[in-house]
Amino acid sequence: MHDQQKYKNILSEIPATAMEVYEMLPEGTRCEVIFDELIMAPSPSMEHQSILIKLTAVLFQFLNENSVGVLLTAPFDVYFEQYQSVVQPDLFVVLNEEKSILQKNGVHGVPSLIIEIISTNRAYDTQRKRTLYEKAGVKEYFMTDPGNKKTTLLTLNSSGAYLQTYEAIGQLRSDLLQCEITF
Repeated sequence: MHDQQKYKNILSEIPATAMEVYEMLPEGTRCEVIFDELIMAPSPSMEHQSILIKLTAVLFQFLNENSVGVLLTAPFDVYFEQYQSVVQPDLFVVLNEEKSILQKNGVHGVPSLIIEIISTNRAYDTQRKRTLYEKAGVKEYFMTDPGNKKTTLLTLNSSGAYLQTYEAIGQLRSDLLQCEITF
């Protein structure tokens, strides 16, 4: 009984969902929530970070010159509340017409374009996140393999399902941004 009282002073309510646990974690904790499941992640590989830096630099320059949207990078939360999920995509673009989803603590809504550099747990990006992004309505989902720089683009079709519409080595082509980027 004494222990219950001690912990009650620390937590006013016991979290009932993974989203509630996530909200309690200290800033910088490497984890995400997908479909109300808390998933911890190790730090990315050197190859992952190298591609992330290159893509960030090239996309930032493109968006700065063309003013079609805002580029954001992990760690910055993207909340898909409807699916009890919060993720930190490697890179994503919030188009100008979507800026209302930007808030101080993260993005609350669906960015049109997300880029994930595939982690060592391939299924996490190619299956779990793919399913979430497809259900949420992310229009362009790029997956880049850090080992060979192969980039695959999945695009939502009219029925809301992903189709693979592009694949290239060291390039990224977006119809939404109307650009082709080499990295």
